[in-house]
Amino acid sequence: MGSQLSFASLDFADKKKRTKRDVFLAEMAAVVPWSVLEAVIEPHYPKAGANGGRRPYPIAVMLRIYCLQQWYNLSDPGAEEALYDIQSMRAFCNLELGRDPIPDETTILNFRHLLEAYDLTKTVFEAVAEHLEASGALLRGGTIVDATLIAASPSTKNAAGKRDPEMRSSKKGNQWYFGMKAHIGVDAKSGLVHTTGVTSGSVHDAKVMDRLIRDDDTAVYGDKGYASNAKKRAAEAAGVLWAVKEKAQSGRQLMAASGPAITGSAKCARKSSMCFVS
Repeated sequence: MGSQLSFASLDFADKKKRTKRDVFLAEMAAVVPWSVLEAVIEPHYPKAGANGGRRPYPIAVMLRIYCLQQWYNLSDPGAEEALYDIQSMRAFCNLELGRDPIPDETTILNFRHLLEAYDLTKTVFEAVAEHLEASGALLRGGTIVDATLIAASPSTKNAAGKRDPEMRSSKKGNQWYFGMKAHIGVDAKSGLVHTTGVTSGSVHDAKVMDRLIRDDDTAVYGDKGYASNAKKRAAEAAGVLWAVKEKAQSGRQLMAASGPAITGSAKCARKSSMCFVS
């Protein structure tokens, strides 16, 4: 928020080794079109009252905190604690201990609810996709499809006395989870997320696969959760490379899929754009 650094921050800046977190956050600070995203949120963001009172935190600070929550799976209290504990996260949000107040968990919660109330996560994601495509960073060719579980509390110890009705149970391996799923389509060349969506945890990955694939994709990559003989035949008939891992079947030997190598990292792409999941 200000520009003066503390002695602790200066010592941190002079350290010899840059961690993976340092590198990742520096990349995100450089490539995400923050001014575009802030402009999307600004009309809905609270303003300081005419009679004074506490000024709201800058949108830039709150938006970056929200992104940190998505990238590092931080709850609202966890995000507040991380900002106190981790210098690289404070630097990413342009916060300085002793100079700037750190947003508390309630402030972080209220910002998240603001985005949800005005459906801004979808608008923000679309703005980023347009920016990346205009700058040539988002390339067309193939899509990697994937899904990730987002846990929710199964407790009924709340005012309503019941679980969140929008959440469902899902089994992964031998472990049961309660919550929702984020479904993600990643550009296979650039490693950037181009399509996202959210369902309850019980929805099978393959049911939303068609929504993650673009009309002009020439290849589809995915794990065995997306295996489908019908879709494989349709893809091959259309000249699209079907690089989805097959499920093992008794008495049949799996065939190795062949195709062009995937450049870019889907894992990094999920991390870098998870804040834009609607």
